[in-house]
Order: sequence, then C-alpha cells, then structure tokens
Amino acid sequence: MIDNTEFLKLIKKKKLEDFEEEIKSALESNLEKTLSEKIKEIKNRRRIISNDNLKDHIPAKDLFSETEIKNLPYWVQEDIDQAQVIGKSRNIIQVSNGKKYHVKNRLNDLSGGEWTFFLNSVINTRYLTSGDEGFAHHIRKIHPSPKPPQLMRQIIEFFTKENDIVFDYFMGVGGSLLGSSLSNRRAIGIDLNKNYIEAYKEANKFLNLPEQTTIQADSIQFLGDAQNLEKCLNGEQLSLILIDPPYGDMLSRPRTGESIKKTGDTSPTPFTDLEEDLGNMNWDKFLETFHLSVINSMRHLKAKGHIVIFIKDLQPKDKEINLLHADIIRDLNTISNLKYLGTKIWADHSVNLYPYGYPFSYVSNQIHQYIMIFRKD
Repeated sequence: MIDNTEFLKLIKKKKLEDFEEEIKSALESNLEKTLSEKIKEIKNRRRIISNDNLKDHIPAKDLFSETEIKNLPYWVQEDIDQAQVIGKSRNIIQVSNGKKYHVKNRLNDLSGGEWTFFLNSVINTRYLTSGDEGFAHHIRKIHPSPKPPQLMRQIIEFFTKENDIVFDYFMGVGGSLLGSSLSNRRAIGIDLNKNYIEAYKEANKFLNLPEQTTIQADSIQFLGDAQNLEKCLNGEQLSLILIDPPYGDMLSRPRTGESIKKTGDTSPTPFTDLEEDLGNMNWDKFLETFHLSVINSMRHLKAKGHIVIFIKDLQPKDKEINLLHADIIRDLNTISNLKYLGTKIWADHSVNLYPYGYPFSYVSNQIHQYIMIFRKD
C-alpha cells in the first residue's frame, strides 16, 4: 500500500536509512487505522442515505422562493438544483453530497454533521508554521502567542453566519480577523500595540485577503464610551466577541522551558510595557478591569450572541492552584444577562515537550488552553 520506491527515496533524502523499518511500520499502522475509520464513515453515510430515501422528498426549488433561497448558506445555494427537502417537517434540505441544513438554524451556516463535530469538547491540532498552512506565521510570530487563523475560523463559523460581524478587542496580530476573512465574515479589531496591527495588515496582504477594520487604542477606555464602537457598527450589532486577553502578568514573568531552550533567554515577554495593558496587571486588578470590559462590549452584542474567551492556566505554586479559567468563569457568570455555556479544550500538539521537574517532581507540560463560551440572554 506504500510505494516502496518513493518511500526509499524520501528516507534517503532525509538521511534516515537506519530507521527505515521503524518508519514503515508506523506508516502502515496509521494507514490501517485511517482506512478503518474511513470505511466506518462510509458505511454510516450509506445507512443514513438509505434511511433518508424512505422519507418524503420535494425539490427545494419547488418549495422555497428565490428570496428564501438567497438567505440559505452558499453551499446549499450552489447545489439548489439538486437539493431536496426531506421529511414531513419540510425543515431539512439535503444537497447532492448528503450534507443537510436545517432551515431554522439561526446560529450558523453549518450542516448537521459539521455542527455535531464542533461539539467535541477537545480540539487536537498540530498546525504548521511554515508554507501555506502557516498562514503568514513568519510575519505574525512577532507576537508571543499568535492564534492560528484556522482555529479561529472554525470557532467563527460555528457562532456566526456569513457577513456577520466579529469583534476582537485584544486582536494582537489578528488571528481572529484573518479567520473572519477566511470565512467571509466582517471583523473589527483593537490593540494597544501599533506594531501588532501593522503585522496583521502585512500578513493579510501576504495572504491576499480583504482587510478588516483595525483600531489602535486602549480597548478598555475605547469601550468605556459606547459611541466609539457605535460609529464603527453603523447601526448593526455584533454576533460574536472572540478574545484572547493578556491575562494578568503571566508574560511579565521570567520564561521557562521551551523558551529557554530556543533562545537561551529567561527575560519576560510582555505584550507591551504600558501600565494600562491588562498583561501588566496583578490578577485581582485584571479580573476587575476585564469584567468591566465584557459588560461594555456586550452593549453592542445582539441577543443570543456569544462571547468566546481563550485562556491558559498558570502552574500551581505552593497553595495557589492558579486555575485562571475557573476564576474568569465564576466572575463573568455573575453578569446578569450573560450565561456560561461550557468550555472546549484546545490541545496544541505543535508545542514541544520539556522535562520540567525531572528527575524530582511532577510538573505538567501545559499544551492546552481553555476556550470558554458565554451567551448573552
């Protein structure tokens, strides 16, 4: 199943001849696993199609007006000549490849299967930082923790529809703005640091994407005056607030582990040296300031709109458990018209492991971050 000639060429090119059998065994094992999963998927798809064939079918073009069709997701519109409305409820449209869309879906443009996939509480990724899959990482890497546009796109596509507005008032180098452009959404981003905004624009140009609205400002002060954002929205409302805040003084602390390994430097890497930067505040001050920013940003969020927040915990120290995500959930859940819905865990397997504590004590390699999800009532 593996082209032996091409395999040997690659092994020789990588100078891994001594590991030929080990690599081949790993490839065959992964291939067998992938094949098994694909066969299971195909069998399940056949079963669903067989069940659907027993239901009522009406051509979608016979049931929906041209105006109603224009309000359907693009992937349904593109196949509208073949699309069928199935079932007695007449709410399910099935396109020719089997994907289904529920016409009462007011949240997003996803099929039922895509919706279900997103509900997995754990996201495992190993994003590349070079080539096309790096999405201009060579430009965005000036930020201490640039978010992958692919991941942001996945979140944006679940919590918004096409052309909705996404707001990130800690935009950094614009991972959420790039994700918005990749999914045909509009976005507004704010950051204190002019260099980060310029890096976003450079990366955006490199990727040949439509440029989103950016504002250089102290987002806390900016949001304090409701008119500031109202001027940008022109009477519209936000569908999603997607933020990765500089949570307290984490990056103002000396670096450890992989950072030392890469650079030999333990110096802190704060986002800025400005006093008003949340990344330079102690935790209590951060919680107070961040709480107010959420309340102020929610003024512009539509009813049933969502707020999605990234955060990473600190290592426990003495009796301090440092569960930052739990602190934020408890704090924001006290806001009367904001409801906590749950958390996804993002495991970033591109992070190199480091032997913390070896050989004396357990210290976790934290490759995961928490993605906390809230909804405005």
